[in-house]
Amino acid sequence: MIGIVILAAGASSRMGKPKQELLYKGETLLQHAVKAAVSTSCEPVVVVLGANTEVRLPASDGKTVLTAINPKWQEGLSSSIRCGLSALLAAAPQAESVLFMVCDQPFVEAALLESLLHTKSAGRKGIVACQYKDTFGTPVLFDKAYFDELLYLRGKEGAKKLLFRHSEHVASVSFPLGAIDVDTPEDYAALKRSESED
Repeated sequence: MIGIVILAAGASSRMGKPKQELLYKGETLLQHAVKAAVSTSCEPVVVVLGANTEVRLPASDGKTVLTAINPKWQEGLSSSIRCGLSALLAAAPQAESVLFMVCDQPFVEAALLESLLHTKSAGRKGIVACQYKDTFGTPVLFDKAYFDELLYLRGKEGAKKLLFRHSEHVASVSFPLGAIDVDTPEDYAALKRSESED
């Protein structure tokens, strides 16, 4: 069993309003992320909220979508990883792996997530990360062997330190569009321009 954790607890301080609710192609960024997650073979899906707990979750098409509220969201991404993984393990103690997503990468689709799953099942690596801009990043899948380390993460940087610490155990999936995330009003304006050009 592989669960998905969508990290969406941040305050969107650089954006000035909750980026989870920004519209792109007729749906919010969070709706898009949840739709991609529930369209995979993974279950359950956990959405971690924090600064903006009133954000509305979309319909889940029958899949189990859980909400986890992170009271320590101001600590940074690591607190949301701990919160989301703890909620996942409470709901599915038998989980073999966890796939982490963020809600501000608008080009993440179910096919990409399934590619991560396939790479994990086809190889012998315990971590499968997306590769873009000469680095590794989200979405990223961790085998249960790394659950304890994920639960001990502290600070703002999230799980990237694990990717470097265990680099010999990391497989990658190319995802050039992963470099596009929506952090600022300028990022969002560029995304909306690309939408009108499609």
